[in-house]
Amino acid sequence: MKKLLLGIPVFLLLGAAIWAFAAGDTYDPLASLSYLNGAFTQTVDQEVEDRLNQSDEALLDQAGNGTGSPTSAAWTEVRLKSMDALHGSTGASVLLLTGSGQVVYSSGAVVDATTGTVVSSGTPLSANHRYLVAEDTAASFSVTSKTAVVNYQGPCSLTYSAATDYNAMASALKSLNLFRGSFTGYGQGFDLEVAPTRLQALIMFIRVLGEEEQALSWTRSTPFSDITPGSEAEQYVGYAYSKGYTNGYTATSFCPGNPVNAYQYTEFVLRALGYSSSANTNLADTFQRAIAAGVLTPTEASSLQIGTFLRADLVYISYYALESNLANGSGTLAQQLMNQGVFTLQQWQDSQTLVFHQRV
Repeated sequence: MKKLLLGIPVFLLLGAAIWAFAAGDTYDPLASLSYLNGAFTQTVDQEVEDRLNQSDEALLDQAGNGTGSPTSAAWTEVRLKSMDALHGSTGASVLLLTGSGQVVYSSGAVVDATTGTVVSSGTPLSANHRYLVAEDTAASFSVTSKTAVVNYQGPCSLTYSAATDYNAMASALKSLNLFRGSFTGYGQGFDLEVAPTRLQALIMFIRVLGEEEQALSWTRSTPFSDITPGSEAEQYVGYAYSKGYTNGYTATSFCPGNPVNAYQYTEFVLRALGYSSSANTNLADTFQRAIAAGVLTPTEASSLQIGTFLRADLVYISYYALESNLANGSGTLAQQLMNQGVFTLQQWQDSQTLVFHQRV
């Protein structure tokens, strides 16, 4: 019969057989790749075939009754958030592309097929390693970072947590033309798991101001030797410098690839809302001013001071800045951007339906 679990390799039975075939034991659970691809394969091939047939029939029966878990014959990519979990049963494959996570199971085995190692329950996942759920095993692969991108194949199901959904906020901002992906070939190019650079933060700031069109039509030069003449970066940086939005890192350098921190980006947002200007170079009270302006809550300000500032955090601040009131009392930032034609009222309303999050 045609296999529902197409592409599942012979490691399927590893949980039941790895010790029995003397490739290792509970004290030395490492199975060499040559062993896994040689003697082990030859020994269990027929048993795998038999078990797959049995598994296929069971899955077909379950599907007919509407009780089976989703099964993906092809690799499927998904963006997840903290504490979301992917549950895999016998034959499932999981590949963490970015972010962090761990695998938990109560019995059986999960194999890191990239290294030929049986991993214990509670093991952190390594990026770009393929994990296989062995026979008679039910494993949960949960996200331990703010966001993650995972590929999976085989019998899997997903459960979602109530954690902050930075992925949804990124999608909402993208729908409003305020956030764009990178050239990364996965996770929609959002790169929420990496630290933003000074240049990326500046570009986001200009978009939040609704002035990207003006920036991209800027044609002069900058005083910064580390900004390539004639580049798009020169347009953004030169425009921002000419408007007084940024002073650069020094008088002659911008350091576009340097990481930006939560204080610096929050200060950018305060400038966009009219609560600050580039004349203010003391960022010690940035969060206090952001709280007073209603841009951040005290809990959010405290959270942003912990750990590395990521593109996920940049997205969070930018998303809620849209709901903040401008210093001149003319309305919210979102209303200003709609007045400028950056996005429409319908687009704004549609974007809000993407995000389910209660601020604290």
